[in-house]
Amino acid sequence: MRYIVRAVLEREHFVAELQRRLPCLEVCLDIKRNAMDTFLRALDMAGDDACVHMEDDTVLTSGFQQKAEAVIAQHPDRVIQFFSMRGADLTVGSRWDRNFLMGQCFHLPAGASASVRRYHDRWPGKALHPTGLDTMVGDWLRERREDYWLHVPSLVDHRQVRSAIDPRRSTKRQSKTFAA
Repeated sequence: MRYIVRAVLEREHFVAELQRRLPCLEVCLDIKRNAMDTFLRALDMAGDDACVHMEDDTVLTSGFQQKAEAVIAQHPDRVIQFFSMRGADLTVGSRWDRNFLMGQCFHLPAGASASVRRYHDRWPGKALHPTGLDTMVGDWLRERREDYWLHVPSLVDHRQVRSAIDPRRSTKRQSKTFAA
């Protein structure tokens, strides 16, 4: 399994911590201060390989790689979301879902990164959501009439730091189910 983190240079200390916990982690550095460009380059890096895509402000649960790969083994051909902040996480738990949200950490099966990359060229939401990588993945899934697996508990959490994409976003975007 490949793991790619999208990172801004000033968060290299976060990336170093992630790499200590996940030595196989590949880095896609944001060189244009453009989240969508960085995501597209991460998709290009993954190519046709199955890949877990993540952001640099991710905190990993203990045994993350083993846990993630166990979930992926159950649903190897499906998109899997490893981070959620929804109330239903507490009452429903893991489930199939159609409303893809958050780019914190998710799995794209073999061939999906390349397919999402191609989809961007014709994605109607480009102008309206220039940084909306999760919106684009959600639209790609809807076009294909596919749901995705939302895994609970969250295997990652979101650090309480300002967003590098939009500093106006709340720093209080943590999972209700994450356990370190």
